[in-house]
Amino acid sequence: MREWFAEYLEALNRHDLGTLRDLIDPGVRRAHRPGGVDAWLSDLHELYRAFPDWKVRRIQLVIEDDRIAAHLRGSGTHAGTYRGIAATGRHVNTAEFAFYRLGNGRITEVTGSDDAELLGQIAA
Repeated sequence: MREWFAEYLEALNRHDLGTLRDLIDPGVRRAHRPGGVDAWLSDLHELYRAFPDWKVRRIQLVIEDDRIAAHLRGSGTHAGTYRGIAATGRHVNTAEFAFYRLGNGRITEVTGSDDAELLGQIAA
């Protein structure tokens, strides 16, 4: 599963929504967000438009059975409107914590950090 997660992170960092679609179950459940792969990819598309240099790096990874717990760092420059906030030019660096459940090589459930930290950095 480490190799699978490395492929997932590489797709995130390439902003490769096609590959991400292949790695996420069509009916994925997301805590506190609309479910389904289309909703998730729409959120990522908005993030990538606003932060064209957005990158994620792995800090720590714990794997048990069909689950992955990940501590990640996301960073990028706010160059476009995000969640109604016009571009500020600020560079943001956020901690992300997520729990993934996999089935048949795809993410079927995810729960984790929201974007409050990111919003706080660009709205300040």
